[in-house]
Amino acid sequence: MATIEDVARRAGLSRTTVSRVINEHPYVSIAKKKKVMEAMEELGYVPNSAARSLRNQRTGVIAVLIPRVMNPFFSQLIETLEHAASESFHQLIICQTQYSAKKELMYLNLLKTRQVDGVILTSAENDWSVIEEYLDYGPIVLCNEFEERANVPMIFMNQKEAGYKATKHLIEMGHRKIAYCCGRYRSNVANAREEGFKKALAEAGIAFDEIDAFREAITSEDGIDIFNGIRSRGSNRPTAIFTGSDEVAAGIISEAARCNWNIPRDLAVTGFDNQVITELMNPRITTVEQPVCEMALKTMEVMMERIRLRQFTGREMHKFSMKLIIRESTKMQAELARIPY
Repeated sequence: MATIEDVARRAGLSRTTVSRVINEHPYVSIAKKKKVMEAMEELGYVPNSAARSLRNQRTGVIAVLIPRVMNPFFSQLIETLEHAASESFHQLIICQTQYSAKKELMYLNLLKTRQVDGVILTSAENDWSVIEEYLDYGPIVLCNEFEERANVPMIFMNQKEAGYKATKHLIEMGHRKIAYCCGRYRSNVANAREEGFKKALAEAGIAFDEIDAFREAITSEDGIDIFNGIRSRGSNRPTAIFTGSDEVAAGIISEAARCNWNIPRDLAVTGFDNQVITELMNPRITTVEQPVCEMALKTMEVMMERIRLRQFTGREMHKFSMKLIIRESTKMQAELARIPY
């Protein structure tokens, strides 16, 4: 079994330097860290996490709270977070809240009982005044979520811009009656998207009708129900719909095909996240692309810094831009040939 001395010899560095890398000492160059990590991988050396936690009073574990593991956006986010945590000699545990405020508090208690070093919160189910109390026990980083009252790091995409640009695209396609669909009605993310949606309508002089709002839509089954609700309205129906999920958009499109509707001629549909399913559907789905990997890497970078410094409060904003990917669910094939991606 390889020892720390073996790693030092393989890396051509001192035992002290290797120890500093393993214990996340701040004053070690990136080049030396890379040499140590490569040597550890080659030798199959695994640091003694129990000994490290005793010395540092840390667990080496970070919890990430997500609402649904099955949502492809969160699956992709977790994959990048886990890789980044591993690179920093930490483990990631995944806590699925299923949008339950009670479950969220149960997992936040892992911080209070010192079972994790920090918590990454991707969707807040409790009021911030409740969550804030847990900052007495360790760092909380918001990723994909944001809260105006929070005095913590926030890493998120410009959701208002996304709602605005996707809706403006539908308006440019000639639609005047556009439905709005969101996941969690009271979430800050959904509210920001709706602000952007309504801004685009207002600029075009289009009134927003609450009858065209579909709340709490999360799964493909919700998308099927939404389509059937639209279909039942006859001539008084929207001709386009902005959805906050590729999964919901796929449900709408699949049910439309079953009912012999033509997408986008009978109903134009936008998704959100640019997940794999958008390329597999027929027609392919116009969607908002979120920089998931970049957001995840920044989140873990910020978390590691907060753990190292034992800094549990302090506002820090990292806002990422979106990209609208235009495909056949909103434009006919002939029209697509005339626009650049």
